[in-house]
Amino acid sequence: MDSVLRDVDERSQLAGTNKFELLVFCLGTDISGGGREAFGINVFKVREALVMPKITPMPGAPEHVLGVANIRGQIIPVIDLPAVVGCRAEGLNILLVTEYERSVQGFAVEDVDEIVRLDWSRVLSAEGAAVGGLVTSLARLDADTANGRLALVLDVEHILRQVLPARFKSGDELSSQHAVSIPSGSVILYADDSAVARNQIEKTLRSLGLPFIGTKTGKEAWERLQQLASDARREGRKVTDKVAMVLTDLEMPEMDGFTLTRQIKENENLRVVPVVIHSSLSGSANEAHARSVRADGFVAKFLPDDLARAVAQAVQHR
Repeated sequence: MDSVLRDVDERSQLAGTNKFELLVFCLGTDISGGGREAFGINVFKVREALVMPKITPMPGAPEHVLGVANIRGQIIPVIDLPAVVGCRAEGLNILLVTEYERSVQGFAVEDVDEIVRLDWSRVLSAEGAAVGGLVTSLARLDADTANGRLALVLDVEHILRQVLPARFKSGDELSSQHAVSIPSGSVILYADDSAVARNQIEKTLRSLGLPFIGTKTGKEAWERLQQLASDARREGRKVTDKVAMVLTDLEMPEMDGFTLTRQIKENENLRVVPVVIHSSLSGSANEAHARSVRADGFVAKFLPDDLARAVAQAVQHR
């Protein structure tokens, strides 16, 4: 197990290089199709992987929650991940302790295979593919992109809201009034590959009365931003008259949020556009990396009021 989960400091150096490490694991046999697929999540979201500890059942626990485990003095819910995605595991042997959106939980899996270092360009959006709503993207694990292995990258935000809805905000619970204004004719450009996250973001922006353009990858956001900048030049206007700010996730197919931010801030015409990183990859390390690529803000998912405050601060200081 030590050879699988290496030191996080080495891993963190990948920020801004458009590379990441994917933890690949097994969930068993697909109940409907009979196949055995590889699944994956970003290693940055995994605190540790350990041999399955003692699970204490909890009366009235939600479906697919096996119970709770005591991990280093912290009591966390344990989710039967094979059952969630429709697989039949030969055994639940490994617990992946993960941190998403300031919440810690464990995912029971059949086994862990390997960690694969990938460029985000080898990760393709799963939207439109017949893989179901629990998969956000498809990762090509081998250099042979035509015939190599694929891993299904799970949309953990979706899974957590499905299994533990009481622990996570739905995106429409603004508890305070936030005065946010942007130039007439401009928009908030956001990028996020999760359908759940996009829904949350749009609810918050609508509550604030802000127009927006949504994109699903960093590459798509970069292309839209360049087009808006071109429109501004043609009309003799500033780019910020078209784009009040960019809000970007970190983990996205084709181009990650760190790379998108760095490209914006290194571009002479675009660097004036405020960029706020919005990610479930919370923690001081990611905030430090956000500063290193000159992001104008970092906000952890997902508290609507925190997002509203981050947007207000970014557009007021542009």
